[in-house]
Amino acid sequence: MKAVVLKNIEDIEIKDIPIPDVSDSEILIKVKACSICGTDIRLFHHGHKHLTFPRVIGHEVSGEIVKAGDKVSNYQIGQKVAVAPAIPCGYCYYCRRGMQSMCLNLRAIGYHYNGGFAEYMLVPEDAVKNGCVNPIPENLPFEEAALAEPLACAINGQELSHISMGDTVVVVGAGPLGCMHVQLARVNGATKVILIEMVESRIEFAKKLVNPDVVINPSFEDAVERVKEETNLRGADKIIVACPSGKAQEDSLKMVARRGIINFFGGLPKDKPFINFNSNLVHYGEFYVVGTHGSAPRHNELAINLISSGRIKVKELITHHFPLDRFKEAIKLAESREAMKVVILPEK
Repeated sequence: MKAVVLKNIEDIEIKDIPIPDVSDSEILIKVKACSICGTDIRLFHHGHKHLTFPRVIGHEVSGEIVKAGDKVSNYQIGQKVAVAPAIPCGYCYYCRRGMQSMCLNLRAIGYHYNGGFAEYMLVPEDAVKNGCVNPIPENLPFEEAALAEPLACAINGQELSHISMGDTVVVVGAGPLGCMHVQLARVNGATKVILIEMVESRIEFAKKLVNPDVVINPSFEDAVERVKEETNLRGADKIIVACPSGKAQEDSLKMVARRGIINFFGGLPKDKPFINFNSNLVHYGEFYVVGTHGSAPRHNELAINLISSGRIKVKELITHHFPLDRFKEAIKLAESREAMKVVILPEK
């Protein structure tokens, strides 16, 4: 089968490799769609402590079951599925308390196991038994189902942020996940959603797709002051920083309401992980700062339901499609920020 193999840092080869063998407790899927994530770009440039070379990367994946082991139940050949890539162990301290994304033994497709930038992908036993394989409704196209993974992360983030009825929510960053967060905040009951973004093309895209109540471009105005103005000087109840910006994280500390919640959803670059953090703002404001880096299998299932029901729109986020043999071109485009979501279609 054809696959995108990351041989080493910044060394990718599109080559033929064997179709994986399937054990009694595993599933083989024919990959129909796998979208490029910012994590894939970081893996390409920097590798990861849990990634060994060579590795087939790609973790936002959907496909069709073509083979299942004799001990696999509840799944059928030909069934459409999306796979949650973060695989909890199910028995550690955090898993037993319902915090699977914090699993002490977490393993992941695209890191520990070969991923979805290939014609076929093996779903390992621990992913099957821990609920990582979720059926796709017939009305949901494969490429949209692949975006259940990033939406699952957004769902986890908003759960941790306790976004609820009547909140004023600020979302910083109008990339694909920022646009998901705007929509999801409304699903969760937010009555006012403020979007902060510096890139005009992304602002225009977001206005058409998710229509935020207020848009702020910090290149032309003070975002902190504007948020205060929009909230009668109170500040935002909840803030999602959905971009890798230390300045945005620092500003969020100044625009959150008392007893509000800030979520550092976008991780900072590895070589610049520190910010100036005025702890007195927390001391006197009694607000909370949380982070989000992934999701649990149940978030993936919920994401599929939200997309298939039409409550979260992801189709419009997909701006480009590429076949496997043009992956190098695709990842370059994804990194340029000229695209929103870039999807690889192995059969194209």
